[in-house]
Amino acid sequence: MSVERKQVGTTATPQDAARIRATGARTLAVGQAGVQALAEALDGALGEAFVAAVETIVASPGRVVVTGMGKSGHVGTKIAATMASTGTPAFFLHPAEASHGDLGMLAAADVVLALSWSGGTAELRDIIHYSRRHGLRLIAVTGGANSALARAADILLLLPPVTEACPHGLAPTTSTLIQMALGDALAMALLERRGFTPAEFAQFHPGGKLGAQLMTVGELMQKAPDLPLVPADATMSCAILAMTGHSLGCAVVTDATGALAGLITDGDLRRHMHDGILRRPVAEVMTRQPLTTTADRIASAALKDMNTRKVSQLVVVEDAKPVGVLHLHHLLSAGVA
Repeated sequence: MSVERKQVGTTATPQDAARIRATGARTLAVGQAGVQALAEALDGALGEAFVAAVETIVASPGRVVVTGMGKSGHVGTKIAATMASTGTPAFFLHPAEASHGDLGMLAAADVVLALSWSGGTAELRDIIHYSRRHGLRLIAVTGGANSALARAADILLLLPPVTEACPHGLAPTTSTLIQMALGDALAMALLERRGFTPAEFAQFHPGGKLGAQLMTVGELMQKAPDLPLVPADATMSCAILAMTGHSLGCAVVTDATGALAGLITDGDLRRHMHDGILRRPVAEVMTRQPLTTTADRIASAALKDMNTRKVSQLVVVEDAKPVGVLHLHHLLSAGVA
């Protein structure tokens, strides 16, 4: 049986527009109240169970297997993806597929995270029974305190009662929102508990704008020996030759030990341009103690330093010696800037 869609006018009247905005605002307000109720519940029994869930997952050498049906399943796929990208190995297992062979994907050390607002989702029955029979830890996320899922769980994350934003009280809205919020809270608590770092995060996000933001300076910089290096006792003619031989707009000045002594940029040349500049020693023109960074620094953080100091180059040092130069055009080409 198909449901005929009601046709409405293509242009909203002022009254229609007002009702549309009011519905949007009411939906957000109801959702906000639900998230607030969830936050308050963390001060009680839910908070104790939340800590137990985090500690159980951290202590497990296996993976988090997230499962759920319908809208809870869609929420579960996002929770699994967030955990996997933030240091907690996880994947989503569809309950129906689990009942037809995919239970074989579960390993003894895994932790099952099952989502069901009612707690009585029939499709979860086989996963619950398998987990009990094989000794897998089962964490339940449900609003049904006396449901089959709640009774079977080792750890019960009992969600507070909330009002759905749907005017008919039927479409999962607030209930799925707080499931998602609790999943994000779990993922972030696990991230902090494991000491997961931005560098580790970058390993899991090599693509797109996010991947670019997490690249390191060492991945983008121009490396030694292809650098415009000049000794501190050289003249400006040598520095200019070094600068023109590279596309970095600078010359890196080093002392007798090879340590960084200063930096000469195109701007320095313009400020000191007059008769006799070619014969002047670089020490008279260079910027002493230029802005530096390290190869393992996140490139986006280095960009912030460059913007703050209004410079186009950073000298990359290791043990006080220059090992590279990061130029603004490196960041632009990589999509960081």
